Amino acid sequence: MLNRLFQYLSRFATTLSRRSKYAILLALDVILVPISLILSGYLYGDGLVNQVIAKPVQFFLPALGVAVAGAAVSVVFGLPRIKLNAYENSGIQRTAVSAVVLGGLSYVWMAMLTEQAPQARIVFLFTLVMVVLSVTARISMRSLLLKMYQNGSDRQRVLIYGAGQTGLQLARALWMDDAVEPVAFVDDNPSLHYLVVAGLPVYPPLRIQTLVQEKNIQRVVLAMPSINRAKQARIVQQLAQVGCEISMLPSFATLIGEGQLIDQVLPADPAHFLNRKSLECDLDRMCDIYSGAVVMITGAGGSIGSELTRQILMCRPAKLVLFEVSEIALYNITRELEDLGLTDAAEVVGALGSVTDARAVRHAIAHHSVDIVLHAAAYKHVNIVENNVLTGLHNNVIGTKIVANAARDCGVGHFILVSTDKAVRPTSIMGASKRLAEFIVQDLSVRPRDTKFSIVRFGNVLGSSGSVVPLFADQIARGGPVTLTHQDVTRYFMTLSEAARLVLLAGNFTKGGDMFVLDMGAAVPIGRLARQMIESAGYTVCDGDNPRGDIEITIGGLMPGEKLHEELVSPDSTLTNTDHPKILATDEVGLSELEVASAVNSLEKALDASDPVAARAVIWRWVGRYHLDQDHKVALFSDG
Repeated sequence: MLNRLFQYLSRFATTLSRRSKYAILLALDVILVPISLILSGYLYGDGLVNQVIAKPVQFFLPALGVAVAGAAVSVVFGLPRIKLNAYENSGIQRTAVSAVVLGGLSYVWMAMLTEQAPQARIVFLFTLVMVVLSVTARISMRSLLLKMYQNGSDRQRVLIYGAGQTGLQLARALWMDDAVEPVAFVDDNPSLHYLVVAGLPVYPPLRIQTLVQEKNIQRVVLAMPSINRAKQARIVQQLAQVGCEISMLPSFATLIGEGQLIDQVLPADPAHFLNRKSLECDLDRMCDIYSGAVVMITGAGGSIGSELTRQILMCRPAKLVLFEVSEIALYNITRELEDLGLTDAAEVVGALGSVTDARAVRHAIAHHSVDIVLHAAAYKHVNIVENNVLTGLHNNVIGTKIVANAARDCGVGHFILVSTDKAVRPTSIMGASKRLAEFIVQDLSVRPRDTKFSIVRFGNVLGSSGSVVPLFADQIARGGPVTLTHQDVTRYFMTLSEAARLVLLAGNFTKGGDMFVLDMGAAVPIGRLARQMIESAGYTVCDGDNPRGDIEITIGGLMPGEKLHEELVSPDSTLTNTDHPKILATDEVGLSELEVASAVNSLEKALDASDPVAARAVIWRWVGRYHLDQDHKVALFSDG
């Protein structure tokens, strides 16, 4: 019965217009004036009420005048315009001031009734009664409306972590929300434990798990913006174990741009750490062989492949074929191109398939009459490939052979292999697989066919899936620590956009059999990169010089197959300039046709037999004898 009444009143209240609500509140103020006068008369106890009762007509007009004056004062102070769910300190203060004004008017009214100046006490009593009645009436109406709005609703129960200023502001805001119910506070300050703040009890953090279960908490809101983000991240990581949703709230001052500068610091673009000049690339020159051509990109959903698709569409090819083994990656890059409006420049076709599937590769090339193949598909994570030898070699070596042979047999004009600096004197299965892939392409390039084969080799790319930069960013976001493999490790880096543009530009320089190396600049110490990323995010490094810092850098040791320093070319090769200062050509010697055939046949037999030992032996025979010293051999063939 009570629920039905609340529902009816709720529908009635929500259908009232703003003017109707204004009129109701104004009428309330008018009615409260004579009621306050009568009550103050009773409290005064000097026969005032009896005089009013005995001569009602004589005193009606003065009383009506004061009531009208009360309405005017209420309008002047804007009391009817204050929404009930926002009626707090400011509303109470306005009510008190208006009551004082009405108290002065009541002084005149009392003088008219008693034909003499009333005592100050009666004026004070009227003012006090008027304030109490007006405030009580509005708070009661607000509570009633809140009860009506919330009755029967499924409110989300929230635990607020932090009973400071932001937490109090949040609690007050949530009290008026019909969808969220604040249940309690949790705070690290022991002096607040088990007190009641803003109507809510405060508990220590150790009680969180119990509170979540006992009070059916659905969300924990972290309302401690004054602590640094590293500590916030650690708290969030601990809260993730309690089994409910976690949210972080900035300070209300920060929301309007008035917070401290450190709260508004954003992580700097990692490209700023490279000290490299921006790439000045002539777009028309880059597009020479791609404009109007049918281009296929393998691994089109990967970090390198997807950037190649974005860049090449600026060249307006006739058609772009996106060859990708991952359905979700193919969907994401296709949808992105459509959302950005890039598909207006050329027809974009998604081809789902693996580079190790000869039938799928040949069908895609032949069916779409492909003119240029950019082969970016590869497994690139050193540690993963090291633990999946057969799969890594099958994809990177045999996959390259299948795509390159299909391109040659179908009369493709250009085939460009995207390679890596890890192919130079490799110490990992991934690096060795890419060097074998280079051997295959070098071998095909010397055979008299229409296809021009070339290789573009470069180092790490910022933002790619295998880069340390997203790893560091993720670790910093979690509050650390940031992990290094070795304090002296260095790597070459360039931006994703720069790498893609230079790969496309290098394709224009090929004459057949070219191996291009991109100028990566100076090698970057990874320890310095980690420190710069921490500091750019607004934190300090925790070390011996600063034991109270925010984020620690730890050393974990080199992983199997990982080098301390990468190389772009082998020591016995030479570099020559091309028409672009950031693209160099190297004369590294490959294998003969018979040697390539023997290496590939031996590898295919090892793969068919699922024999990783035999596969590693192939690597040592055909890659190791060219570039590996004894230390590299131990790293490459260790089964530990």
